[in-house]
Amino acid sequence: MKNEKVTVPGVRARKRSGPKIAMLTAYDATMARLLDEGGADILLVGDSLGMVVQGLPNTLPVTLDEICYHGRAVARGTRRAQVVGDMPFMSFQVSPEKALEAAGKLMKEGSVEAVKLEGGEIVAEHVHRITSVGIPVMGHVGLMPQSVHAMGGFRVQGKAEDDALRVIADARALEQAGAYAIVLEGIPSELARRITEAVDVPTIGIGAGPHCDGQVLVCYDFLGMYRDLAPKFVKRFAELGEAVVSATAAYVDEVRAGSFPAGEHSFGAARGPARSAAELRVVGEEPPAPEVRYGGACR
Repeated sequence: MKNEKVTVPGVRARKRSGPKIAMLTAYDATMARLLDEGGADILLVGDSLGMVVQGLPNTLPVTLDEICYHGRAVARGTRRAQVVGDMPFMSFQVSPEKALEAAGKLMKEGSVEAVKLEGGEIVAEHVHRITSVGIPVMGHVGLMPQSVHAMGGFRVQGKAEDDALRVIADARALEQAGAYAIVLEGIPSELARRITEAVDVPTIGIGAGPHCDGQVLVCYDFLGMYRDLAPKFVKRFAELGEAVVSATAAYVDEVRAGSFPAGEHSFGAARGPARSAAELRVVGEEPPAPEVRYGGACR
């Protein structure tokens, strides 16, 4: 299974037969290639790029063109994983027709294989419209970052029973509209269990506990590279942020000390005193051909 291309039918089948789905975000070809080689099932080109790549306080300013740009890069670095593109704020909310146009653009110009959008019952018609033309849709309920102001911040949703029932209804509406999987974000573990049992499509949790059919994390979070926030639900599987800082400090020290670059990092190291072209010809030697440069580097 590790080398088999991940498809929509394959994702749906994991609900019944497993194994659990491992999903991560990716925003560039290099990271996508590494995560793909590591066995990630789905790579999400998330609007989270607004925060972790662009340094914004939330995801709202991210544009459809920006998701397309990063989507193309991720697709170029991916072989096995399924590539999913987030539909950013106001790219789909206006109408089902606008949602379809935006989803089509993500597929054509963003090179993604499926789209993800936030919302439940209120966007069910949008999801149905998109899926009816053959574009796979991943849903997203619970804590929805595009509604951060309406929710009063990044707060856990569905704590009260009335709110829990609303989230369950949202998930069921997405399933009925044709979504092939649903992200559950920022909800109590028990509610995630109820939703996972209530729908026949896989649930993928983030801050939703262990009962989902899969999990998703932001790549910079699980690698310890985004150090401004430390959500409770994130486990750091590496501390690359510290490694980058340490490596940079070592590089700076060696450059300032003159120990980098050394001879093994330099081209055309001289052997003995340099001689002019005229001196070489006197002793019957030809001067060396000039080094050829490609893309600014001697090879």
